[in-house]
Amino acid sequence: MLGEQEPRPDALSALRAARRTFLAGRRVEMSELAAELGVSRATLFRWVGGRDPLLAEVIWSVTEPTLRRAAEAAEGERGGPRLVDAIGRFAEATMGASSFVEFVRTDSERALRLLTTRASPFQSRLVAAFELLLREEMQAGRLAPPLSVHDTAYLLVRISETYVYADVIAGETPDPKKLRQAVAAILRVPTGCAGRSADGASRPA
Repeated sequence: MLGEQEPRPDALSALRAARRTFLAGRRVEMSELAAELGVSRATLFRWVGGRDPLLAEVIWSVTEPTLRRAAEAAEGERGGPRLVDAIGRFAEATMGASSFVEFVRTDSERALRLLTTRASPFQSRLVAAFELLLREEMQAGRLAPPLSVHDTAYLLVRISETYVYADVIAGETPDPKKLRQAVAAILRVPTGCAGRSADGASRPA
């Protein structure tokens, strides 16, 4: 309509623009982002705190719905097998995301720092999300984890990191099948009950 003005950019605009750049497999540069938004670098830094905090938020904005979809797809399973399947699907989706793989490949040191340490809130958020999955099964009486909920969730996250980032950490090939086997062992899921892959094929523990 005549007289209407474009909404003024803000921190949410910056996150959305950075997310588009990341999903396109391009490097998120603060100068380019500020120019796209029509603001100064100082304003952009004031909004998002810097490149690393912004990247952590962008990656979490992609990770959270990915994990949610993985859990929903595993609804046919129950208890430990459901969690093995959900975490396996989540890992497969992560390993198959070209933008994520490109980021880890081209900026490995930053990626590991933001995703696997306390340098950003990403890891703690993922642990909290895993805790929710564990509690759902525990409250339904379908799971008795070997450790406390938090410790089990933290262990599952660390195990997931080991296999998802295997190429960067140890020069090994990332292998979601091995991750499923490891998760099944931690949750004491019997052999043959470790869920299915994203394409529906059985995944023995």
